[in-house]
Amino acid sequence: MRSVNTIIILLVLTIPTFASVRSITQSKNMPIDVLKWEVVDIPFKTKNVGNPFKVQFSVTLTGPGNVAMDIPGFYNGNGEWVIRLSLSMPGKWTYKTSSTIKDLANKTGTLNVLDKSNQGARGGIVIDPKNPQYFSYEDGTPFFLLAYECDWLYALDYHNDKDAPKTKHFLDLISTNGCNYVVMNLYTYDVSWPKDKKLKDYPEHDLGGSKTIFPFLGNNDNPDYSALNPDFFKKFDRTISLMNDRGLVSHLMIYVWNKLVKWPGMNTEADNLYFDYVVKRYQAFPNLVFDISKEALAYGRADDKYILERIERLRNQNSYKRLVTVHDYEFCKRHPEKVDFFSMQSWSSTIYALTLETRNKYANKPIFNIEHGGYEESPYQVWTGAFTDPEVCLRRNYHIVFGGGYSSFYWQGCSWNVLIHNPFEQDDSFIKPKFVYYKHMQDFFTNHDFSKLKPDPDKNRSVYCLSDNNGKYLFYVSKDNYMIQPNFLKKNALDRTYTWFNTLTGEYRSLNRDSLAVGDKKIISDWQGDIHIESPWRGEADAILVTEIMKEQ
Repeated sequence: MRSVNTIIILLVLTIPTFASVRSITQSKNMPIDVLKWEVVDIPFKTKNVGNPFKVQFSVTLTGPGNVAMDIPGFYNGNGEWVIRLSLSMPGKWTYKTSSTIKDLANKTGTLNVLDKSNQGARGGIVIDPKNPQYFSYEDGTPFFLLAYECDWLYALDYHNDKDAPKTKHFLDLISTNGCNYVVMNLYTYDVSWPKDKKLKDYPEHDLGGSKTIFPFLGNNDNPDYSALNPDFFKKFDRTISLMNDRGLVSHLMIYVWNKLVKWPGMNTEADNLYFDYVVKRYQAFPNLVFDISKEALAYGRADDKYILERIERLRNQNSYKRLVTVHDYEFCKRHPEKVDFFSMQSWSSTIYALTLETRNKYANKPIFNIEHGGYEESPYQVWTGAFTDPEVCLRRNYHIVFGGGYSSFYWQGCSWNVLIHNPFEQDDSFIKPKFVYYKHMQDFFTNHDFSKLKPDPDKNRSVYCLSDNNGKYLFYVSKDNYMIQPNFLKKNALDRTYTWFNTLTGEYRSLNRDSLAVGDKKIISDWQGDIHIESPWRGEADAILVTEIMKEQ
């Protein structure tokens, strides 16, 4: 019989209750095989120790070439502590725990990280070391960030202890439609603005105001800040794991100030307990990017000093060096050295120019306009912003991208307290989201690698231009353009291919070779010898013209 004070260490491979985190324990230091970038938990049990959230617990890992990592652990409830790992370097790794509790200290083990990964796994999201205004995966694959905001995602299946069918359906829906990055709150309570009266007929679509979901003890109305609620975080593990399974990155906002959350006071013991716990528990997930707070300097809650302290606190515990940003454009401008990339929020009517200006000024930072005022219409009026028409919202996304930034998609039926997880299963009276527009966008910038393209404003005229500095040009053409006139191409105009892309349908259409010569309605016009190119969808849809030098046969 083992005493209750003894750590139970058995060789076990269990099927995780919640999605893809695998729990591993070992005996006699026998190596356990894990995949590269696989998220694994090493659990340890011990007796009660007073307030377990105040226990110091961590592990030191030593890997190939004597590389070393110190990883913080966390309390998981019911007398269990966890070390959560995700390793990228193949080979043998040994670990040894440290703790202020004797029964948790000096526990050792060995992992064998295989030189293979789960299908589709590419590691964490990083700044491209060769191209610092772009994102890539850890393995070097370009990452074209196309975001979707869903603040109440954590609550969708919260009360289902066995499965998360709604979450799976919703994540499958957005991931198959081009979005690969979800802007989300770890916890949020309710909205302060009036709710659409139609929600009374569909209460299942309003996730705000739950009395039974809270990251601390108690609830949002009567919080108990003496300890955290492990069950809340176990459910959140499930959500992040399901996202990881689908290659969806979580842009995790640790705080939000305008959603009626009763947070503990800033810099209090409870505040630090919550913040540190989030960093410890979620940093091992490769699909994680940290944001200190949604609209961090708004609403009179926080100031620069507090946000700077939170950044420093996060980085001191961020063993995996997950990217860190702050959802506040002015803060990012004041402290560009403190963030890994800019998180803008601008509704500017000249969003292209603003994106380009920011990109040119901060040459070593990716630019992400996290909220550009385009909130596509839904069955409910949730938050209208400045633009609700789906085509206009899409156009703003393209304007940001052609300015050299990354962008985000909002549908009012999913982005805030209203979350219709299955919009295409609703009746015909429901306005459906134009998810497919963003699938076309993602596919396009996968076919035409965004990381190899840069804004080329000297070539703009009546369009916006991206180029690869090697003779390839992309022109974003409004449906209102009668024609475009890229006369700088005249020198080799007949040696090029010209392919149109419809931003609404995803259709490609090549310009017929017969239309290239001089003459009536040819691209080189008899009228002053100019190049005149008309979109095949003029008046119907915005389009992109791609032209590049023909390859020799």
